[in-house]
Amino acid sequence: MPASPSTARAINDRLALRLLQQEGPLAAGQLKQLTGLSRPTVADLVERLTAAGLIAVVGESGEQRRGPNAKVYGIVAGLAYLAAVDVRTEGVSVAVTDVVGEVLAEASVPIGDDTGTGPAVEQAVALVERVAKEAGAEQLHTVGIGAPGLIDPATGELRDTGGLPVWHRRLVSAVQERLPETRVIVENETNLAALAEQREGAARDRDTFVLLWLGHGTGAAVVLDGALRRGASGGTGEIGFLPVPGTRRLPSATECEGGFHSLAAASPLAQLAGAQGLVVTPEAHEPYAATLVRAAVATPDTPAHARFLDIVADRVVIGAASVVAVLDPGCVVLGGEVGRAGGDVLAARVEERLARLSPLPAEVRASTLGGGGVLRGALLTARERAQEVLFGGTSAT
Repeated sequence: MPASPSTARAINDRLALRLLQQEGPLAAGQLKQLTGLSRPTVADLVERLTAAGLIAVVGESGEQRRGPNAKVYGIVAGLAYLAAVDVRTEGVSVAVTDVVGEVLAEASVPIGDDTGTGPAVEQAVALVERVAKEAGAEQLHTVGIGAPGLIDPATGELRDTGGLPVWHRRLVSAVQERLPETRVIVENETNLAALAEQREGAARDRDTFVLLWLGHGTGAAVVLDGALRRGASGGTGEIGFLPVPGTRRLPSATECEGGFHSLAAASPLAQLAGAQGLVVTPEAHEPYAATLVRAAVATPDTPAHARFLDIVADRVVIGAASVVAVLDPGCVVLGGEVGRAGGDVLAARVEERLARLSPLPAEVRASTLGGGGVLRGALLTARERAQEVLFGGTSAT
């Protein structure tokens, strides 16, 4: 059954908007070529989208730069403003963009362990408001929040997880209360990092892979056939709780101490370096373990550094081998600050060990986004959700 005229217009409009999102500003002739639509159809949809305030002329193309065919159209960037929030145990980072994804302002604020729940929440929410103001955004359309811990798939809320600050859970509701007209989306930080690596990072050419997060904590995100898998309770990839050899006790339902976290998280890796006699100047913007790994990678042939990297790889491969044995993803990305700091040197060591442990072939790659992948993934998620709302029914006019 052929589509009705209104349905056909809606399909064409969404196709044109998707191309403008992916390719940037385009002339009508380019839209005709990319969509395969006729010239009159393209002219009609350009007129509709312009009248709806969704696109506008942003320049001209061609040698002559004259006439209607030279006009270049782009999505109206100020149609909506979006924010991303990266919630960590030690602080919060915020970035605000327009609807096409240009970052307009960003900032971070540390939140110490001794900060009370109320003051911590207030600092975080105030940061969101301040960055939005600096970006010139009077109203935020969508806010994407990335946080450690489990996200309840039924409610979309951050679940109570042992070891995480109470203010993490309070922050989500506080943002929604302070910004009642704003859509708030919460997602596990590792899942967001995986989305960013898939779209813009180390996994751009893969539709199936696992991101093994190595930062202050450990985790994994699973992407199968292009789709992020969250599991029945939203806990897919909580590899920090995985019982592993080499720890003194087993993890519990509320405490991952004794699991993979005890081998490969930032604190045990820093302790390992101390036992090896390695000391470096800490960097304020990353876990100390990441600074240690980066220093070792800089001179990997130094005996002490080589020994340290070998032990780190021995630990990391336990988690990598576990996910490969269960999922057979063909590719493991070492993410987080430690994964990026280790780069190709650490990835090669892990891949070599993985080949000895598992009969299933798997390439091991280093993250290209590191800890910044969470904020980037939150921005991508917020933009996608906002565009679904803004562009979902464009031909109704």
